[in-house]
Amino acid sequence: MGSNRTHVLIIGPQGSGKGTQAAVVAPQLGLVHVATGDLFRALMASDNELAREVRSYYDRGALVPDDLTVRVLVARLDELDRQQPDYRGVLLDGFPRNRAQAEALDRVLRERGDNLVAVIHLVVPREALIERLSGRLVCQQCGATYHRVFNPPRQEGICDRCGGPLIQRSDDTPEAIARRLDIYEEQTAPLLEYYRQRGLLVDIDGDRPIEEVSQSILAALVSRLGA
Repeated sequence: MGSNRTHVLIIGPQGSGKGTQAAVVAPQLGLVHVATGDLFRALMASDNELAREVRSYYDRGALVPDDLTVRVLVARLDELDRQQPDYRGVLLDGFPRNRAQAEALDRVLRERGDNLVAVIHLVVPREALIERLSGRLVCQQCGATYHRVFNPPRQEGICDRCGGPLIQRSDDTPEAIARRLDIYEEQTAPLLEYYRQRGLLVDIDGDRPIEEVSQSILAALVSRLGA
């Protein structure tokens, strides 16, 4: 039996603010924010067959295959069906990352009787992304994040929360960021075209204050969700 949920995707490069925006707009639209990175982290803390299968890839430092990622997502959708039978749909953040994953997601949603109604694409210039990402600082002790420009700690190099030392992650150097953005563009360009051809893609200028970006996303989604 179909559940007739309406789902939305949010896509954008690292540093575009996907997670921030998803957390802001999902509750206002009655959607559940589902970040695949969080799903994997939660799964790694549990002990079931799916968790063991995912862990076998993590432990080898290998990428989790697309079909397994889809199964993790389906398990979360099934869990939401049980826990919140009247939920509207999800705002999916971090998946799909390529055309093959998008086609797998389409199959799953069709089988469930669900609809994908929009794909929000956050557009941010490359220079702005590198500035955002290369300024990021992480507390070595508690994991709190800061930014040299946008969210500096009260005392340089010291975490406000726990007093631990702040470090720059090795993958947050400008060179490493540039490589990550190249990979993103390579994988995601065909994905954007796939959704654009279906009339689902909504380009949003993400190089503005958080509140302005949120308002643009909400305005774009209200009509598509029939709100």
